[in-house]
Amino acid sequence: MARTLEFDYDTTLERATRLFWKSGYAGTSLRDLLKEMGIGESSFYNTMKSKKRAYLECLKHYNETVARKRAKVFLEAPTAALGVRALFNNMLESLDNPDTPAVICMMAGSLTHEVLDEAELREYIEGRMTTLRDTMIARMNADKRDGLLTAGFEPQFVVPIVSTYMQGLWRMALVSYERSSFERQIDVFLTGLGL
Repeated sequence: MARTLEFDYDTTLERATRLFWKSGYAGTSLRDLLKEMGIGESSFYNTMKSKKRAYLECLKHYNETVARKRAKVFLEAPTAALGVRALFNNMLESLDNPDTPAVICMMAGSLTHEVLDEAELREYIEGRMTTLRDTMIARMNADKRDGLLTAGFEPQFVVPIVSTYMQGLWRMALVSYERSSFERQIDVFLTGLGL
Protein backbone atom coordinates (compact mmCIF):
# COMPACT_ATOMS: atom_id res chain seq x y z
CA MET A 1 0.00 0.00 0.00
CA ALA A 2 1.37 3.40 -1.00
CA ARG A 3 2.11 5.84 1.79
CA THR A 4 0.15 9.09 1.94
CA LEU A 5 2.27 12.20 1.59
CA GLU A 6 2.48 14.15 4.83
CA PHE A 7 3.19 17.43 3.03
CA ASP A 8 1.90 19.43 0.09
CA TYR A 9 3.98 18.15 -2.82
CA ASP A 10 3.35 21.11 -5.16
CA THR A 11 4.29 23.71 -2.55
CA THR A 12 7.36 21.73 -1.56
CA LEU A 13 8.40 21.31 -5.20
CA GLU A 14 8.02 25.06 -5.81
CA ARG A 15 10.23 25.80 -2.79
CA ALA A 16 12.87 23.35 -3.98
CA THR A 17 12.75 24.79 -7.50
CA ARG A 18 13.30 28.33 -6.25
CA LEU A 19 16.24 27.18 -4.09
CA PHE A 20 17.91 25.28 -6.94
CA TRP A 21 17.26 28.27 -9.23
CA LYS A 22 18.90 30.61 -6.71
CA SER A 23 21.82 28.44 -5.59
CA GLY A 24 22.33 26.04 -8.49
CA TYR A 25 22.70 22.29 -8.37
CA ALA A 26 26.21 22.19 -6.92
CA GLY A 27 25.50 25.09 -4.54
CA THR A 28 22.49 23.40 -2.92
CA SER A 29 23.25 20.95 -0.13
CA LEU A 30 20.82 18.27 0.98
CA ARG A 31 20.56 20.07 4.33
CA ASP A 32 19.60 23.34 2.58
CA LEU A 33 17.08 21.48 0.44
CA LEU A 34 15.40 19.76 3.40
CA LYS A 35 15.22 23.04 5.32
CA GLU A 36 13.73 24.95 2.37
CA MET A 37 11.27 22.16 1.55
CA GLY A 38 10.26 21.88 5.20
CA ILE A 39 10.39 18.08 5.20
CA GLY A 40 12.46 15.40 6.88
CA GLU A 41 15.09 13.22 5.31
CA SER A 42 12.89 10.12 5.18
CA SER A 43 10.07 12.04 3.45
CA PHE A 44 12.60 13.43 0.98
CA TYR A 45 14.02 10.02 0.09
CA ASN A 46 10.56 8.42 -0.06
CA THR A 47 9.38 11.01 -2.59
CA MET A 48 12.41 12.38 -4.41
CA LYS A 49 14.81 9.45 -4.00
CA SER A 50 17.94 11.62 -4.46
CA LYS A 51 19.17 15.17 -4.94
CA LYS A 52 19.62 14.45 -8.66
CA ARG A 53 16.02 13.23 -8.97
CA ALA A 54 14.79 16.27 -7.00
CA TYR A 55 16.70 18.55 -9.38
CA LEU A 56 15.17 16.81 -12.39
CA GLU A 57 11.67 17.24 -10.94
CA CYS A 58 12.44 20.91 -10.29
CA LEU A 59 13.67 21.40 -13.87
CA LYS A 60 10.41 19.87 -15.10
CA HIS A 61 8.42 22.14 -12.79
CA TYR A 62 10.39 25.18 -13.99
CA ASN A 63 9.69 24.26 -17.61
CA GLU A 64 5.99 23.71 -16.96
CA THR A 65 5.69 27.12 -15.33
CA VAL A 66 8.33 29.73 -16.22
CA ALA A 67 9.60 28.32 -19.53
CA ARG A 68 6.07 27.57 -20.75
CA LYS A 69 5.16 31.26 -20.27
CA ARG A 70 8.25 32.27 -22.27
CA ALA A 71 7.35 29.89 -25.08
CA LYS A 72 3.80 31.26 -25.08
CA VAL A 73 5.15 34.81 -25.47
CA PHE A 74 7.09 33.69 -28.54
CA LEU A 75 4.28 31.65 -30.10
CA GLU A 76 1.48 34.18 -29.55
CA ALA A 77 3.30 37.10 -31.20
CA PRO A 78 1.98 37.99 -34.67
CA THR A 79 5.29 37.06 -36.33
CA ALA A 80 8.39 35.04 -35.44
CA ALA A 81 10.49 38.22 -35.46
CA LEU A 82 8.16 39.89 -32.98
CA GLY A 83 8.09 36.65 -30.99
CA VAL A 84 11.87 36.64 -30.61
CA ARG A 85 11.76 40.27 -29.50
CA ALA A 86 8.98 39.42 -27.03
CA LEU A 87 11.10 36.56 -25.71
CA PHE A 88 14.00 38.93 -25.05
CA ASN A 89 11.62 41.42 -23.44
CA ASN A 90 10.36 38.63 -21.17
CA MET A 91 13.97 37.98 -20.21
CA LEU A 92 14.47 41.64 -19.30
CA GLU A 93 11.26 41.63 -17.25
CA SER A 94 12.60 38.63 -15.34
CA LEU A 95 15.85 40.49 -14.69
CA ASP A 96 13.86 43.51 -13.43
CA ASN A 97 11.60 41.44 -11.17
CA PRO A 98 12.85 41.44 -7.55
CA ASP A 99 10.92 38.21 -6.90
CA THR A 100 12.99 36.27 -9.44
CA PRO A 101 15.21 33.90 -7.39
CA ALA A 102 18.37 34.50 -9.45
CA VAL A 103 19.62 36.72 -12.25
CA ILE A 104 20.25 33.76 -14.54
CA CYS A 105 17.33 31.57 -15.61
CA MET A 106 17.28 28.08 -14.13
CA MET A 107 17.84 26.33 -17.46
CA ALA A 108 20.81 28.56 -18.33
CA GLY A 109 22.13 28.03 -14.81
CA SER A 110 21.94 24.27 -15.42
CA LEU A 111 24.63 24.38 -18.10
CA THR A 112 27.41 23.37 -15.71
CA HIS A 113 29.70 20.35 -15.48
CA GLU A 114 28.03 19.19 -12.27
CA VAL A 115 24.64 19.01 -13.99
CA LEU A 116 25.69 17.92 -17.48
CA ASP A 117 27.88 15.10 -16.14
CA GLU A 118 24.67 13.48 -14.86
CA ALA A 119 23.33 11.56 -17.89
CA GLU A 120 19.66 11.81 -16.92
CA LEU A 121 19.87 15.56 -16.29
CA ARG A 122 21.84 16.14 -19.49
CA GLU A 123 19.29 14.18 -21.52
CA TYR A 124 16.43 16.24 -20.13
CA ILE A 125 18.18 19.59 -20.72
CA GLU A 126 19.23 18.66 -24.25
CA GLY A 127 15.67 17.53 -24.97
CA ARG A 128 14.21 20.84 -23.80
CA MET A 129 16.76 22.82 -25.80
CA THR A 130 16.02 20.76 -28.90
CA THR A 131 12.28 21.27 -28.50
CA LEU A 132 12.70 25.04 -28.18
CA ARG A 133 15.08 25.16 -31.15
CA ASP A 134 12.73 23.10 -33.33
CA THR A 135 9.73 25.23 -32.34
CA MET A 136 11.53 28.45 -33.21
CA ILE A 137 12.86 27.08 -36.51
CA ALA A 138 9.39 25.84 -37.54
CA ARG A 139 7.84 29.22 -36.76
CA MET A 140 10.52 31.09 -38.69
CA ASN A 141 10.26 28.74 -41.65
CA ALA A 142 6.50 29.35 -41.76
CA ASP A 143 7.09 33.12 -41.75
CA LYS A 144 9.71 32.71 -44.45
CA ARG A 145 7.21 30.78 -46.63
CA ASP A 146 4.67 33.55 -46.02
CA GLY A 147 7.16 36.20 -47.11
CA LEU A 148 7.52 37.70 -43.62
CA LEU A 149 11.24 36.88 -43.58
CA THR A 150 13.62 37.30 -46.52
CA ALA A 151 14.25 34.44 -48.93
CA GLY A 152 17.87 34.24 -47.78
CA PHE A 153 16.94 34.00 -44.09
CA GLU A 154 18.18 30.66 -42.67
CA PRO A 155 16.32 29.73 -39.46
CA GLN A 156 18.43 26.61 -38.88
CA PHE A 157 21.49 28.87 -38.42
CA VAL A 158 19.80 31.92 -36.90
CA VAL A 159 18.05 30.09 -34.04
CA PRO A 160 21.25 28.63 -32.50
CA ILE A 161 22.86 32.08 -32.75
CA VAL A 162 19.87 33.64 -30.94
CA SER A 163 20.02 30.92 -28.25
CA THR A 164 23.75 31.40 -27.75
CA TYR A 165 23.34 35.17 -27.50
CA MET A 166 20.55 34.77 -24.96
CA GLN A 167 22.75 32.45 -22.85
CA GLY A 168 25.48 35.08 -23.00
CA LEU A 169 23.12 37.85 -21.90
CA TRP A 170 22.03 35.83 -18.85
CA ARG A 171 25.68 35.46 -17.89
CA MET A 172 26.54 39.10 -18.56
CA ALA A 173 23.65 40.11 -16.30
CA LEU A 174 25.46 38.29 -13.48
CA VAL A 175 28.28 40.81 -13.88
CA SER A 176 26.37 43.97 -14.69
CA TYR A 177 22.82 44.70 -15.79
CA GLU A 178 21.37 47.96 -17.02
CA ARG A 179 18.14 47.52 -18.93
CA SER A 180 18.48 50.31 -21.49
CA SER A 181 21.94 49.07 -22.47
CA PHE A 182 20.66 45.51 -22.85
CA GLU A 183 17.67 46.74 -24.88
CA ARG A 184 19.96 48.57 -27.28
CA GLN A 185 22.28 45.56 -27.65
CA ILE A 186 19.34 43.25 -28.30
CA ASP A 187 17.89 45.60 -30.91
CA VAL A 188 21.21 45.89 -32.78
CA PHE A 189 21.71 42.11 -32.60
CA LEU A 190 18.23 41.16 -33.82
CA THR A 191 18.15 43.84 -36.51
CA GLY A 192 21.47 42.52 -37.80
CA LEU A 193 19.96 39.04 -38.03
CA GLY A 194 16.95 40.30 -39.95
CA LEU A 195 14.57 40.03 -37.00
